[in-house]
Amino acid sequence: MTTPITMTRTMTMTTMMIEGTMAAAMRHELKYQINLREDLVLAKRLGKLFDHDKHAGEDGSYRITSLYFDTPYDSALREKLDGVNRREKFRLRYYGTDHSFIRLEKKFKVNGLCGKRSARMTEEQVRRLLAGDDAFLLDTGHPLLTEFYSKIRGKGLRPKTIVCYDREAFLYEPGNVRITLDRNIRTGLGSVDFLNPDSIRLKAMGDITVLEVKYDAFLPELVRMAVQVPGRQAAACSKYAVCRRFD
Repeated sequence: MTTPITMTRTMTMTTMMIEGTMAAAMRHELKYQINLREDLVLAKRLGKLFDHDKHAGEDGSYRITSLYFDTPYDSALREKLDGVNRREKFRLRYYGTDHSFIRLEKKFKVNGLCGKRSARMTEEQVRRLLAGDDAFLLDTGHPLLTEFYSKIRGKGLRPKTIVCYDREAFLYEPGNVRITLDRNIRTGLGSVDFLNPDSIRLKAMGDITVLEVKYDAFLPELVRMAVQVPGRQAAACSKYAVCRRFD
């Protein structure tokens, strides 16, 4: 006889299976759009309760620049807008202006839970990829880079848009909680500018800040109370989708 515990474990294992491989972790993710005043109040409150991300600069924030890929039919964008239950997207990402640490990331969502896999890439590899040379991805032997190659060739994945913003991040160990405030969200026109952050100047969301709360199995009550903004409810908000409006 199947017990409730067995059924729960089976469902959990099922949601963690992504294309035949185990994801590192599946997490909950809440998103809110807040204005400048709400941002100022919230950031001050969070700063009194939680530690900043160790990679933050003197002002507590750091820059993130990502280049998103999609198919000729904009599958990732359409699935996001349509709320498809199981979806994925690929992106390249670096921090600040440092090109010595670039990652390819695959972000996926299953049954409302989010996961991410990543692989390091060198600046030279990224430049080769953007120039149309992708054969080297197979030579790396890395499973994610191999998968990326297969989807470039099989589904026609191509660079679509740049998303850049300044992030202030807070951490809370119980529940493995990460709270982020993403500000000054902007985009650039064309993948050739991905490694030139000074060219990414088109503001995509005005003075709106995107608040994100990521956690594992449970959200501690302290965090739940700390991130409350009167009149704001969690809602889907894709920075990628917002920036695609400027294509």
